Amino acid sequence: MIMTYSRRHALRNIAAVGAGALFCPRIAFAAVPGDRRFVFVIQRGAADGLNIVVPHGDPGYAAARGALAIDPANMIKLDGMFGLHSALKETGRMYADGQALALHAVASSYRERSHFDGQNVLETGGNRPYAIKDGWMNRLVSLMPGTHAEPIAFAPIVPLALRGAAPVTSYASSSLPRATDDLMARVEGLYASDAALHALWSAAMATRAQAGEDAGGQDPAALGRLVAGFLARPDGPRVAMIETGGWDTHSGQGGRMATQLKRLDAMLAALRDGMGTVWSKTIVLVATEFGRTVAANGTGGTDHGTASATLLVGGAVQGRKVLADWPGLSPGALHEGRDLRPTMSLEVVIGNVLAQSYGIDPGKLFSATKPIEHIGGLLRS
Repeated sequence: MIMTYSRRHALRNIAAVGAGALFCPRIAFAAVPGDRRFVFVIQRGAADGLNIVVPHGDPGYAAARGALAIDPANMIKLDGMFGLHSALKETGRMYADGQALALHAVASSYRERSHFDGQNVLETGGNRPYAIKDGWMNRLVSLMPGTHAEPIAFAPIVPLALRGAAPVTSYASSSLPRATDDLMARVEGLYASDAALHALWSAAMATRAQAGEDAGGQDPAALGRLVAGFLARPDGPRVAMIETGGWDTHSGQGGRMATQLKRLDAMLAALRDGMGTVWSKTIVLVATEFGRTVAANGTGGTDHGTASATLLVGGAVQGRKVLADWPGLSPGALHEGRDLRPTMSLEVVIGNVLAQSYGIDPGKLFSATKPIEHIGGLLRS
């Protein structure tokens, strides 16, 4: 079932019982098995949600976007209001299969336009930049039921979202030639007499062994297979984070976004295919620090904005719908006269996903200024 959550119909829908339609003032924390896999894909650089989940049914869309407006004939129609960028072919198939949904006009509590500050708020779960030192994903791990392998970040260093008291692992493929077995044995010998260094070396080698030959590199499909190789293991991690960059499209956005989305789509498809039966237990959340301006700038791009779109993908997702309290794109509806106005909290979205996945109180993850509302129908029971 396809459902769009609109401001005009909010009161009517709040009384309805249906997938994605129920917004209540309190959230319930059911006991949920801890065997689900959760993957957070961060889009660093502020991804333009209006080019990802396209509001083609908004009467002001074409005029507001100008040269960046996408012809409805060239997108993947989701419903009468929204469509996916045509580069997201496999994501569109997952949507049709009920394994993907979109949320629009979403933003964190941050309202300025600094990448650094916006990413800090997104990753710490704070209500202002640098108010919290650890990340919400690290806090999640400390609250998760059961004992599993350490969460893993597919990034050169552990991202802020995963930093904190709970131990984590990071993995990033190298562009250097693979070291010979003889060299690795010699290095291990150097560390053998140092208990602390030898333990770290052993952990790194275990991670390297799990990665195998398919180390990802810059190929998004290989990266998806790499992540799947870790998460599909019965003794593997249950939580992972993937960094993606290149979303800061100040110029030439049309072609650049198509390339970015094609890469994202290939990674998500490879992750799906590599997870096998474990895909039915998997939730992938794709989000960015903030959106971009509605109108194009003078170089065919967009500047830093406010609200964007968030994707939920996975076999555990109760998909085939777009959730949006849509504010509209008429000049008077825009935030500060230039941006898509946020009507849904990113912290609320993430909190609901984690509460429904692991039975965790999201109030322990985010410094929300008010109770986190319930969004029904995000995940399969």
